Amino acid sequence: MRKFTFVFALVLSLSACGDIQTSTEGAQTEKTSPIVAKATDWSADDIKWGALTLPANVKNLQQMALSGSYGYDITESLTTEIGQRLAGSPEEAKARDWAVEKFKSVGLTNVRIEEFDVPGWVRGVETAEILSPFPQKLEITALGGSSPTPESGIEAEIAYFPTFEDLEAAPMGGLEGKIVFVSGRMTKAHDGAGYGPANRKRQLGATEASKRGALAVVIRSVGTDSHRFPHTGQMRYRDNVEPIPIGALSAPDADQLERILKRGETITLKLVMTPRSTGTLTSGNVVGDIVGSEKPEEIILIGGHLDSWDLGTGAVDDAAGVGITLGAAQILLEAGLKPKRTIRVVAFGSEEVGLVGAFAYANRHKDNLQNHVLASESDFGAGPIYALRTSVKGPARAELENIQKAIAHLGIKMEEGETSGGPDIIPLFRAGVPAIRLQQNGFDYFDLHHTHDDTFDKIVPEEMAQNVAAWATMIWMASEADVDFRENIEESIGE
Repeated sequence: MRKFTFVFALVLSLSACGDIQTSTEGAQTEKTSPIVAKATDWSADDIKWGALTLPANVKNLQQMALSGSYGYDITESLTTEIGQRLAGSPEEAKARDWAVEKFKSVGLTNVRIEEFDVPGWVRGVETAEILSPFPQKLEITALGGSSPTPESGIEAEIAYFPTFEDLEAAPMGGLEGKIVFVSGRMTKAHDGAGYGPANRKRQLGATEASKRGALAVVIRSVGTDSHRFPHTGQMRYRDNVEPIPIGALSAPDADQLERILKRGETITLKLVMTPRSTGTLTSGNVVGDIVGSEKPEEIILIGGHLDSWDLGTGAVDDAAGVGITLGAAQILLEAGLKPKRTIRVVAFGSEEVGLVGAFAYANRHKDNLQNHVLASESDFGAGPIYALRTSVKGPARAELENIQKAIAHLGIKMEEGETSGGPDIIPLFRAGVPAIRLQQNGFDYFDLHHTHDDTFDKIVPEEMAQNVAAWATMIWMASEADVDFRENIEESIGE
């Protein structure tokens, strides 16, 4: 279990979305989405193809994507036929079998499951209620990895902290016999900029409260919605800290507690959560290739993560990413194109509990990472892509700028800034693999993220088609580019 602790310690210090920027925590902002093409402008019938100087094969790929439903159908299949896919669960195992069949059906070769171990955890009963001064029930969910309360629950007064920083600044001791309540609203933004700061209370709230003697913790959900759906997500305990239960309240219930506290009342809360660890389980990555025709040893890796939390059906997080990337590969195959480089599609397992599948892939392929020439993941929902960002420098960057020009009519600009390529690409990027990211508009992503409300009906077919068109263009043109993407990338493989 020590290696799992190390992975969690590393991963949970990172943003779950890879390239999300940090910002100060505060109230939700006005909607300031980037300017992108309207969905109707993405129709293959509406685009004035004659005015575009696209290569015929690129135009064909985009026409196929925009007039079809490749990614949408794959996402529908996964969320409908499998549903929730908690890391290490029997449902995640069924999802791997589904992925093997789907990969083969679209024409990928060398399809296999690469297994690894993952620590198992399941939720149990989870209830919360105000006992006094105004008795009422609250909506709560346990955070992944949380320890349980006694079966009879915990009854205690609340100790209120408006932000996680307030808890961090509190003196050691003084919270004995209390349930800590940490609020703090997440800023809403198209790039998810508020997630990193808001997520600290989820990651470290139990540790900081335990160090000060608390019995348990409830937090305002890390999300941007005002619905009565609490957001789960992974947490961890620092070493040498007594584990205490931690759960997330829905935003309206956190508001309710704050209104009562503003009246000068003392709140007594009853909390029952009975999750349990289930020991070491088996998870795995599903891998499949379009083998390159001229440079088969050079790999362009794309994918999404196959697992999800157990509340919704993981449509935007991240069945959509699997659908988008596999759909893009499917279009290349159906178009009869033979990329020079190998296109590898990976459906990563156990992302939600600490990028376990990502680290497992990097470790398993450590002797071959120098042949991974470009990597990217789709893991920020299914909203429209508005920008291309890359860590690639030098002459190869010009080729990626050409890719952006080929998808500019889809509302996609070139955006400055580094990228790790996506959460599951982080271990590869840190090992020297060049990364690229097709940035999606995720203004509403954290309304759904890790909740019961993350379901297939939230996917917009036209936006999914725009994603697939951009991804198909990117992987084809990157495969054909006569450049070394690894040039000027600092190598750290084997360190």
